[in-house]
Amino acid sequence: MTCNVLIVPAHRFYESTKKMNLFQVTLFTRGKAPITQQLPGESDAEYVEFSSKVLHLKGDRKDFDFVKTSLSAKGFNVVYDINGREATEVSPILEAFIYCSSAGVYLKSDLLPHFETDVVDPKSRHKGKLETQSLLETSGVNWTSIRPVYIYDPLNYNPVEEWFFHRLKAGRPIPIPNAGNQITQLGHVKVCDLATAFIKVLGNPKASKQVYNISDNKYVTFDGIARACAKAGGFPEPEIIHYNPKDFDFGKKKAFPFRDQHFFASVEKASKDLGVTPEYDLLDGLTDSYNLDFDRGTFRKEADFTTYDMILGKKLVSVRGMHGRAHGSAKRVATACAACICSTRKTISVWDVG
Repeated sequence: MTCNVLIVPAHRFYESTKKMNLFQVTLFTRGKAPITQQLPGESDAEYVEFSSKVLHLKGDRKDFDFVKTSLSAKGFNVVYDINGREATEVSPILEAFIYCSSAGVYLKSDLLPHFETDVVDPKSRHKGKLETQSLLETSGVNWTSIRPVYIYDPLNYNPVEEWFFHRLKAGRPIPIPNAGNQITQLGHVKVCDLATAFIKVLGNPKASKQVYNISDNKYVTFDGIARACAKAGGFPEPEIIHYNPKDFDFGKKKAFPFRDQHFFASVEKASKDLGVTPEYDLLDGLTDSYNLDFDRGTFRKEADFTTYDMILGKKLVSVRGMHGRAHGSAKRVATACAACICSTRKTISVWDVG
């Protein structure tokens, strides 16, 4: 199959581009940053060979006349839209349109995992992605929509694992909301197989006009992620602090990188239709991310412990308060003792029991 492929924008899920060595690939960006980037572990020769084959189309995707004219003139027959958020940004005039949506479109439910046929939330912050899919469904174009859950890997634009690595590197406890047994799911961009899935839908008749959840095929608790990140980075068993988010006003600060709920999806359909199976388990994937990214100092954001300090400050106040009031009743003595016992363990629960 000969394909002239356009990827919009170029900088997200860069690994997809690396795997398209059999196609003519053009990256569409605003031109504010280099269109290619040498990956960790990639030799200079490999990078030079790859980058020499990639073409660049510079422009603004919201300049609709430019987009329509450019795509028609250059003969693209496949578009990978990695970051489209609104239906108005899509002009499906091609043979294939492969769209990166999000598992965040599903309506919160007591019945999990989420399947591709589950009810979606029209009020979701990803509602633009739902509107885009609706547009594709009525356009007549051959489309596929990919719905990742949480993603991670070296150089990922939004590395959730980095939040844990910063705290482990600084020797700080890990603050986790509520009980820490909330179940979620992570998928490695390179090998969980978001990039692989993007490639395997191309030219696959089973993938035509279909939606696929993409992530690891195993689930993990919030506490489990903290422990896995510690092992990946070679850190000791982490001290975990549980707190009640309702006791705090963090303002616009994000105190935790995941939504505070059970959130995971079935990837059975992708496995069956696309043959996508994870190459790494979670620990191997996190180790890959730590070694090839965070440990090299190439993390996306500097550490911000503002919310951590707020949580720790309330914990200390609460513990002192429990000691001061414990003599009032047997029940409060028992509560205070329990707090003291908890504070000697690796997992600490922080609640205001005043």
